[in-house]
Amino acid sequence: MDIEEKLQILADSAKYDASCSSSGSRRKNTPDGIGNGDVSGICHSWGADGRCISLLKILMTNSCMYDCKYCVNRCSNSRKRATFTPKEIADLTIGFYKRNYIEGLFLSSAVIKSPNYTMEQMIQAITILRNEYHFNGYIHAKTIPGCSQELIDKLGVLVDRMSINIELPSQNSLQLLAPDKSKENIVKPMSYISSQLSDSAQRLLPNKKNWSFTPNSMLPSANTTKPKIRNFVPAGQTTQLIVGATPESDLKIIKLSESLYQKFRLKRVYYSAYVSVNEDSLLPTLERPPLLRENRIYQADWLLRFYGFSADELLNEQNPNFNTLLDPKCDWALRHLEHFPVEINSADYGTLLRVPRNWCDFCKKNLTC
Repeated sequence: MDIEEKLQILADSAKYDASCSSSGSRRKNTPDGIGNGDVSGICHSWGADGRCISLLKILMTNSCMYDCKYCVNRCSNSRKRATFTPKEIADLTIGFYKRNYIEGLFLSSAVIKSPNYTMEQMIQAITILRNEYHFNGYIHAKTIPGCSQELIDKLGVLVDRMSINIELPSQNSLQLLAPDKSKENIVKPMSYISSQLSDSAQRLLPNKKNWSFTPNSMLPSANTTKPKIRNFVPAGQTTQLIVGATPESDLKIIKLSESLYQKFRLKRVYYSAYVSVNEDSLLPTLERPPLLRENRIYQADWLLRFYGFSADELLNEQNPNFNTLLDPKCDWALRHLEHFPVEINSADYGTLLRVPRNWCDFCKKNLTC
């Protein structure tokens, strides 16, 4: 199979993975290298559906040893399989970069042979990019649940962002639709990456032992050199949840996301509306992906991260799902009219954040002010 056919198969197989934001890393170029990462993100090309496609987004392989019911690459599916070698991945990335098609790489993979073997192959590909081709552009790589901590350490100093897909909102759903996976194998590396991120941040702080603070000098002593510290996953870690494949409510999903943000310092939780690609009695029958539901959960996610809301404020057991007609903040405001109107000249910042953007237009049509 030639490289072009492999690319067609493995790029198509990667399209269901949503967590590929390219922002958050300040990796700079080196004199003999090419490419650089920027904290503001990389956006130079857009797909027909409006999504940024600045990263080369591929699977290393779609030959999987697992049989997840919802996955197009499950081992029981009869479909064309392909596998890139580490050198092919590196050459493709550099080739696309030099043609100005992409600014970085998003590399994921099905699980071939074992989690450790899969990770070793991914690490080898990225090592070629970093050390042989001196590529300093943005790289996001998936961590394979169940791999060793040693391999996470090796990958973490090579890439800008790592992610581990939690995929389903509960252990029961994992057992039902992804029996080869377990909550422990997903949460354990998340926790380890979080601890390594914390350690890396501490190591990057100025080390006072390397500085000579004497009355005559506030500069480093001439015979002291600061050790080179390798940053671990500078753009942090993310995860992805499938929405609509299992019966969990929106409340269950956002409470899980809230917990993940608090425990593991995640940069983002991405949400992917369930797309029916397989026929199975355990899977729901949907006419179309629940895109509006996905959108409402994304809106709620921003309220959790940036607007000071908690999951229990937005939903409860009596109202476990978001209103499809109103965005979550407006829906919350209508259920808490005791907080309004707000005097904007004296209200604190947190209170102002809770005023819906479209509140005035809504009031003109529905309420008497």
